[in-house]
Amino acid sequence: MMEKTRKDNLIGSILLTVCAIIWGSSFVSQTTGAQYVGPFTFMALRSFLGSFTLLPVILIKDAVQKKKGTYKGLRTKEEKSFFFKGVLACGVALCIASCLQQIGIDKGTPSGKSGFITALYILLVPIFSVVLKKKIRPIIWPCAAVSLIGLYLLCVNDSSVQSSDAYVLACAFFFTIQILIVDVVSPKVDGIKLSCGQFFVVGILALIPMLLFEDVSFEYIKAAAPSIAYSGIMSSGIAYTLQILGQKRTEPTVASMLMSLESVFALISGMIILHESPSGKEMLGCVLMFAAIIVAQLPERKKKEKA
Repeated sequence: MMEKTRKDNLIGSILLTVCAIIWGSSFVSQTTGAQYVGPFTFMALRSFLGSFTLLPVILIKDAVQKKKGTYKGLRTKEEKSFFFKGVLACGVALCIASCLQQIGIDKGTPSGKSGFITALYILLVPIFSVVLKKKIRPIIWPCAAVSLIGLYLLCVNDSSVQSSDAYVLACAFFFTIQILIVDVVSPKVDGIKLSCGQFFVVGILALIPMLLFEDVSFEYIKAAAPSIAYSGIMSSGIAYTLQILGQKRTEPTVASMLMSLESVFALISGMIILHESPSGKEMLGCVLMFAAIIVAQLPERKKKEKA
């Protein structure tokens, strides 16, 4: 049982790291797509695409399980109610968080600074967990603080406060809520189905302001298609599914730090794809974040080895 737990932690960490790599590398596609379509159009289309991408995976998985006689499904009213409530809660939280972040950026918060404020969930997740009476290992607090310092060095060049920052700060609260909802729901449901349903909800919610407030042009959508495809399939369909599957095996406080590596991998992607040269401050930020995340996971493993 101990060995399985250590193995689960390792698998969860790997899945969440891959998730952060995909999110980090998708920054270019999101920026490019925003040049052609409005934020709600981009969000609606990428979310529907992410949801539809997972449908064949679900159908194949269910068919294989039925053939092996291991298919469980949602058998009782309680199971169905829990699943659909979880899907709705995850979708609403994710949609609100994404919209607030985009509004903040549109109103003037630089993308790097937005990334830092958004990643305040590194501290908000353990704080909310304490409020919810969940046990937090003492080492998590200094690791979260060091990770935030590293993120600040990596992302923030302008430390002045803008009114638009309030939208991004609110976005961090809703991302925190989404992470905690996933922590509660994911162990009890099929992670791929949860991810698929979550994005269908986001797509429906984003579709309303898209039709009401944005000029939807087929030509512009066609121009943004490669960006929408990458963000929909990779960033939404695959990465958020990895988030759900990874959080099944990782405590939410460590998961939040692993997912914040998105900023580090965005920097690395810029170095590889765009041949950008990071500053010494940015490199120090990366080192601090990696160190904090590694240390955050060590005590739990050592404790289990002694058990």
